[in-house]
Formats: sequence, structure tokens, C-alpha cells
Amino acid sequence: MSDTRRRVKVYTLNEERQWEDRGTGHVCCSEADSLTVTGEADGSLLLESRISPDTAYQKQQDTLIVWSEAENCDLALSFQEKAGCDEIWEKICQVQGKDPSVEITQDPVDESEEERFEDTPESAQLLELPPCEPERLEELAELVTSVLPSPVRRERLALALLSSGYIRKLLQLFRASEEAGDRRGLQQLYQIVRGLLFLNKATLFEVMFSDDCIMDVVGCLEYEPALLQPKSHREFLTQTARFREVIPITDSELRQKIHQTYRVQYIQDIILPTQSVFEDNFLSTLSSFIFFNKVEIVSMLQEDEKFLTEVFAQLTDEATEDSKRRELVNFFKEFCAFSQTLQPQNRDAFFKTLANLGILPALEIVMGMEDVQVKAAATDIFSYLVEFSPSMVREFVMQEPQQADDDVLLINVVIKQMICDSDPELGGAVQLMGLLRTLIDPENMLAPASAEKSEFLSFFYKYCMHVLTAPLLANTAEEDPDLSEGAARVNPVCPDNFQTAQLLALILELLTFCVEHHSYHIKSYIMTRDLLRRVLTLMNSRHSFLALCALRFMRRIIGLKDEYYNRYIVKGNLFEPVINALLDNGTRYNLLNSAIIELFEFIRVEDIRSLTAHIVDNFTTALESIEYVQTFKGLKQRYEQEKERQSRGFSRYRRDTRSFEEDEDTWLNEDEEEDEVPDTGLDKCKSDYGKFMESEKVKESQDKENQAKRKFSFCHSAGAANTANGSRPPPSTSSSRAAAPPSGQTARTGLVDYPDDEDEEDEEEDAEEEQAPHKRPRLGS
Repeated sequence: MSDTRRRVKVYTLNEERQWEDRGTGHVCCSEADSLTVTGEADGSLLLESRISPDTAYQKQQDTLIVWSEAENCDLALSFQEKAGCDEIWEKICQVQGKDPSVEITQDPVDESEEERFEDTPESAQLLELPPCEPERLEELAELVTSVLPSPVRRERLALALLSSGYIRKLLQLFRASEEAGDRRGLQQLYQIVRGLLFLNKATLFEVMFSDDCIMDVVGCLEYEPALLQPKSHREFLTQTARFREVIPITDSELRQKIHQTYRVQYIQDIILPTQSVFEDNFLSTLSSFIFFNKVEIVSMLQEDEKFLTEVFAQLTDEATEDSKRRELVNFFKEFCAFSQTLQPQNRDAFFKTLANLGILPALEIVMGMEDVQVKAAATDIFSYLVEFSPSMVREFVMQEPQQADDDVLLINVVIKQMICDSDPELGGAVQLMGLLRTLIDPENMLAPASAEKSEFLSFFYKYCMHVLTAPLLANTAEEDPDLSEGAARVNPVCPDNFQTAQLLALILELLTFCVEHHSYHIKSYIMTRDLLRRVLTLMNSRHSFLALCALRFMRRIIGLKDEYYNRYIVKGNLFEPVINALLDNGTRYNLLNSAIIELFEFIRVEDIRSLTAHIVDNFTTALESIEYVQTFKGLKQRYEQEKERQSRGFSRYRRDTRSFEEDEDTWLNEDEEEDEVPDTGLDKCKSDYGKFMESEKVKESQDKENQAKRKFSFCHSAGAANTANGSRPPPSTSSSRAAAPPSGQTARTGLVDYPDDEDEEDEEEDAEEEQAPHKRPRLGS
């Protein structure tokens, strides 16, 4: 065989049945059919084990190989990579002549035991148990511990325990030992009962977890030898833990099953120690026992329509006390959590039953309540429903009465709960934002033929989008127009409140998702409400993550390379706050700097010509001092190359005879998305946008009249400001915004320089060079 080396950890099982790490090294299979592990630190020999044809090797969890070499010598190799485990496993199987697809090469018993197992009658296969007496408990504890590594011996011990009623005798002995105060005997009983659980036999669990035995089993597990004082598990289960029936349960079998499941779950989660990776299989049957109990509970409750109907009636009844309603909501939360154990087809039937009984209208009521615990539990229930079927939730939302107030719509209730989350870390808001994202994601909507996408998105943008964007618009209010000329203007946005900044970041994240997936609806919303301008005011925020969210929103818009978006950006001079943020960032080399540079680099690489012309015409002077990257020089070169082509009659920047307003009118009448143009809620948008465009036409005509008299550009306004002040104004005042064109004027794309402007521009550029901020050269620039 060829040598192979794989990185592994070597483990051995100690006397306390705990796995000990013996070191990390590399394993190889030698020509002598031996597994050898050499330590990676000092090259010492950690393990040398000959592959015996009779040894039972077991492969677990794709990266573990476990085997026993002697009566009390259990070994394990934990591989760093699955590929290494598979290769060594194939070599072991090759030596033993086994198929590598098996997980255990053979039963871990010797030939004599195997022959006795096959040749003797079943009664002779049972292990001989010592008498159930206090003085024989140590012997029984050693027997239980010794059979754990062998599946065959575990089975034989389980048969012996069941056939003689031995478990109940042990529990009677426990009660007698506890009354007598026999601490040593109680500690031995702990070892025995814990070992019985690790036998992993469902038939034993049926006896141990029965009503007359389970509390004694819990009592045995209180006397762990390592503890000075016993635990008080029984006291907690009988006195502290209270079973509350929100509606009286008349079925005694159901009530017993609920009690049993809670107590067994307590044993697994609280009493038993955390399992190591090698002990996962020892308690797999215990996990299955709990799993099937939960399935049975859900099925029994689901079949009792009278019970569920009464629960819903009290949940939505205004006369129900708050404490009672809290219990009802918590019941449904746990009920839905149990439903996750059902098979897919049964889970579908479960949620359809809840939907038919009115779970969504009930949630609409309780999510609007002031009780924090009730709202949190209702949010968890809502998340189960959205995860199960977003279409079911969307269908309910669109069927709500249209004459109802927008505030009581389920999605608006969810949005308002997200906005009003009192948690400083906004944990609930993050969860609700994820649910909203799932609901508005076209990827999980039905086929286009169903019209679900068009109808729901039209509904959402008409009735819900204004609720979602309300905090954003409220925190990006326009500056006071009544301030006198030259007066200092305080930044009206970017609140210092960290929680508010987090909320705005969540909203921007959702809006960015909409830009990527709702091409028609979000485009109309952004343009008619000039939303991008409001978002970009957040570039002033002292919270870097919020400024980056605003920048990411613009980056997604530009990433679409949609010419209508590009014209909107150019006409509104919306690069101004981005340029100003870059300049105000100064010499700091941080994430904001890199993100802004990447935005302009994308425009250069993708050759977005309209944006390139706008940037070069309006912001060249401010950006020419940035030399640690070639992005802005590259933009200027592209623009000059295009001017040269224009001079030869091959212009790609020149617009056709159709005006920008005509383009916009045409776009509003086109269906650019794969779905039909929604007929709900867009008439008002078109009307508002028409008024906006009419006002723009008036401004455009005024611009044409003044064009022959003067020409405004970014470099002129910046040069005039710097000439007057002698230096660059401080960033806190509006005059620091060197990127801003004169008030009332729109920065226009100038493709031809007038000869009489050259001298004036040269003088102003010289003045600007002295005032422009400089960055330290970056490594590799």
C-alpha cells in the first residue's frame, strides 16, 4: 500500500468513560497494514495500531473512526477532512475484505461470543444480573458500564432488565436508600440509571418514563458523585414548574403525554451532561422519543377542533384579560414550535388548519397590543407562518377590506412594530425586516400567470411603502428655506441617536433589496418622490454604517445601468453629496473612502457615458487632487476621447431630438417589467410626477434663456467661493459643499468649452489647487 498522510486528532477513552485528546498529528497506513500517527509538533509516535481482521471499526459523522483494541482500550481518530477519513476507511475495509459503504465492519464481539449468540436459545443469551440489593449495586454499576461499547451486549442487558422487571426493583431500592440516607448507594444508583439511559433502548424508556417511574428516575439522577450536595430536580418539576391549561384539556391521555414530554426534555437538556461528539449515538433514541411525543401531541390537538376554536375565540375577544391573552399567545407559539417536528405533508395540513380557524386575523389584533411579551410571541408565530407559506400571508393581506384604515393592515402593523421596537439593539426589528423581505421577494411568488407578483407589489407600494419610508423621510427633512442668505445652516438630518440610525439602516437595506428586485414599482416610487436625494442626505451622518447604507442604495441604482435612473441623477445633481463626503473624509483611508472610489470606478469600467460626462463637467476641479487612484483621471480620459469622437462626427453622448421630458412620458407608458403594469395606486404617482415634470419644463426654458448670458459649472462656483474666502470653508457650513451648483441652477453637461472661458478657468484652477485636500499616497497606488 502506498503511504498517505492526513491530519487527525487521537482520542482514547479513560476509566470515567470520557474521551481524552492524545495529540494532533498525521496518519498513514503502512505496508504492514498498520495505522501510524506521527505528532505534528515534535514528530513523536502518537499511535501505532495494526489493522486486525477481527476488530470492529466504526465510521461516524464522516470524519470519525472508532474501534476497541482491548477490553478497556477504546481509540478514535478525528479527521480534519472528510477525504482523509474516507481514504483511511477504504484501506481498513480493504484489509478486512469489507465494502467501504458500511459504517461498521463487524459486530464488536469475539467468535466464541458470536457462536454462543447464534447457537444458544434466547433465554441463555440474557446476561445474568446480580440480585437487586444494596451491597450488589457496585457490581451492577460495573456491569452496565462494561456493556456500553458493545451493541450486542447492550441488547442482551436490555432484554434481561425487561424480562425480570428489574428497573422497578431498582427504583424501589432507590426510595429505600434515600430514606435510609445511604449516600454511597444513591451515588451508585446514579451511575446505574445514567448507564441505562445510554443503553439507548426505546423499550427501556417506556418503563423508565412511565408516570409511576419517571420522578424516581429523576431522583436517582440528583445524586451525581462529583457534587457535594444533591440537586433539586424533583422540587423544580413538582413545585416550580407549573402546567397552565389555557383551555381545560379533557383528554387525560393528551395531558399525560404533555407532562411526560416536558419531563423527558428536562432530563435531556438539564440533567444529563452535554454529549461529546462520540456520544451522540448513545442518546439518539432519547431524542427520537421526544420527537415522536411532540408529533403525537400536535396531532391530538389538531384533531380536537372544539379545543382550537375555543382558543381562537378567547384570543380575539376584547373582554379577555391581558394575562389570559398572554397565556393563549404563548400556547400558540409553543404549538407552532412543536409543529416543526411534523413531516412536510402533516405540517402543511397543520398550518392550513390554523389558517382556516383565523390565525392571521388574530395575529393582526395581538401584534398591535402594547404588551411586549404578547407582541414578541405573536412575532414568532408570524415568522412560522411566513416561513411556511408567504403566498398564504400575501393572499390574506390582499383580501383585507379595502375600506379599512391603512394603519390596521397586517403588513403595516408589522412595519410599525419594526419601527417602534424598544430594544436598543433592534433585535425584533431585524427579525421583522427579514419577514418583510420574504414577503416582497418575487422569487417566492407564484408563476407570472397567477398575477400574484403584479397584484401584491401594486398593493404594497400603494398601501404600505409610505409607512415603511416614513422614518426615513422624517429624518431627512429639507433645510429651512426661510434662513437668510449666508446664514449658517445646521445639518437637519443624521440624528445622533444610535438606535434611530440603526432603524434607518434597516429601512435602507430593505429599499436596496427593492431596487434589485422591483424594477418598475421602485423606480416610479423613487422618481416621483425624489427619494434618492433624501437618502443621500444621510451621507452626512456621523454613523459610518448609515452613510455606507445610503451609498450602497445609490450604488445599486447605478449598478442597474438604467438610463432613466442616470438622467434622474444628472438632472438632480445627486453626485454632490457623494463628492462632498469624499472630500470631507480628508486623508482618512477607510471603508467609506473605498466604497466611494469603487462607485466611480464602476462608472469608469462600465463606461456609463451620461454619468461620466456629468462628473467630468461638474466635479473635475474638486477631484483632480486625488491622485492615489487613477479612477478620476480615467473618467476624464474617457470623456476627452468621446469629445474627440464627437468632433469627428461619431458622438455617443449626443442626445436625439426627443427631449428628456418626452422620454420620461414614454417610459411611464411602457411596461419594462416582465409583469403587467399594475393598475392600482399608480394613477396618483403619474399625476404627481406629471406636475413635477411640468415644473421642470419651466425651469428648463429659463435655463435656455440664461444660457447665452452665463455658464455655471462646479469649478466656477467652487473657485468663486475659494477666491472670496481665501481658503476652503469649514465642512460644517453649506459653503463647504464645493460640489454644489448655484441655487436654482441645474448642473448641465457641457461638451464644448467656450474660448473666452479658458483664461478665467485657468486662473480659478490655480487657486483651487492650493485649497484642494491632499491624501497620503496609498501603497500600490
